Amino acid sequence: MGGCVFCGIVAGDVPAFRVVDAPDGVAFLDTRPVFRGHVLVVPRTHLVTLADLPADALAGYFGLVQRLAVAVESGLGAGGTFVAMNNRVSQSVAHLHTHVVPRTKGDGLRGFFWPRTRYADDAEARGYAERVAAALVGG
Repeated sequence: MGGCVFCGIVAGDVPAFRVVDAPDGVAFLDTRPVFRGHVLVVPRTHLVTLADLPADALAGYFGLVQRLAVAVESGLGAGGTFVAMNNRVSQSVAHLHTHVVPRTKGDGLRGFFWPRTRYADDAEARGYAERVAAALVGG
């Protein structure tokens, strides 16, 4: 869809630190991560909300989200993950996306008031993307 940054990332027209490009979706690092290694997972087609995702695509899409949650945890040595999705309200890009955020005990994340961080540089961001991609089960 014209003007959608996530559609541009899926198409390869907008640069992103990709973690995986699969038939069921594309995952890449959030440019304003809650914590380093915060991944966004998007379906390949332009959909705005979860309600727009066809029933026959649920298993593939959420299977990919599940695999990424495991990969973020194991690839980054996180204690767990926080997996979340906004529908319209607080959805900064109007394209369905799921957040997979690495968590550690005592990381300071409380409720829904999240501090944002930045990567020191592209090399650091690329390193996080590569670590999650390397840990992705089922390629």
